[in-house]
Amino acid sequence: MPSRRTPSRLPALAGLAALAVCGAVHAQSSVSISGLIDLSAGRTQSPGGKAVKSVDSGQMSTSYIAFRGTEDLGDGLKAKFALDAFLRNDTGAAGRFDGDTFFARTSSVGLSGKFGDVNLGRITTGLFVNTLVFNAFGDSFGYSPSIRHYFTSGTTTGDTGWNDSVSYTTPSLSGLTVMAHAALAEANGGGRNTGLTGRYFGGPLALGLAWQKVEKGAAVADTTTWQLGASYDLKLVKLYGQFGNVDNKTTGVDYDITSLGATAPVGDLGVARLQWSGIDPSTGAKRKTLSAGYGYYLSKRTELYAAIMSDKIDGLSGATSYSLGVRHSY
Repeated sequence: MPSRRTPSRLPALAGLAALAVCGAVHAQSSVSISGLIDLSAGRTQSPGGKAVKSVDSGQMSTSYIAFRGTEDLGDGLKAKFALDAFLRNDTGAAGRFDGDTFFARTSSVGLSGKFGDVNLGRITTGLFVNTLVFNAFGDSFGYSPSIRHYFTSGTTTGDTGWNDSVSYTTPSLSGLTVMAHAALAEANGGGRNTGLTGRYFGGPLALGLAWQKVEKGAAVADTTTWQLGASYDLKLVKLYGQFGNVDNKTTGVDYDITSLGATAPVGDLGVARLQWSGIDPSTGAKRKTLSAGYGYYLSKRTELYAAIMSDKIDGLSGATSYSLGVRHSY
């Protein structure tokens, strides 16, 4: 009788073994959903233009949803992917603008390990990261003078992320990392994009140097950009500085861009922000932008903020914009 019962247990034991193996495999992999929602109400105005009062998405940070995954391959080697989509939460539309690619923020797959980090796909540029790291308003397209002057003022070309690209980032060496980035031509205008960025974080001091050359795209102006950034944390105040140059080979105009800023804690949950930036072109009108703001953190994920900006271009009437909003990460 015992010998007859033993075979009947084999399927159950095999099933438990399979579940155990599957559990071990799944324990080595992870997939996450995260993102950020930023909505505000206020007044938006461009130099020489009319003021518009509205509810806006992404004034302090562009809203997005991110799908990320990693698989542990052993011995420190990991496979990973990233699919990040920008959102306009005031209307529910996808992308930063009509016609924007759905996964325009990031769409990549790669490997990371002791050798560093390699990625393929649509990848954020080192110049954009350097710009957001070394200014008081971070990645704000609405209120960071630095972001606006490099990426929305007709200076640098090539967007904040490059299609058809490959990047390599070194491991941190005593706080120093270097990123090399290239976007292949693929018969799109006969040129490619290349970039090189180095950043150092050592205690209160941080330094960054970014360089990029954009030639990809028949309808995109060829530009070469370099930028030096720095910050120093004095605890009572954190100081930021940037200086860079954009050389537009297509138009023959180059731009010097200077930016200075500071953040300071206000009590236990608040932060004050101040940032100024100026564009000095070889020909054409100069531009000067000053932003001030305050953020109050209800939690690590949720911030109430207020911001105001003065934006001036020589020869045009000045512009004033302001926003009251909520920024929530998840």
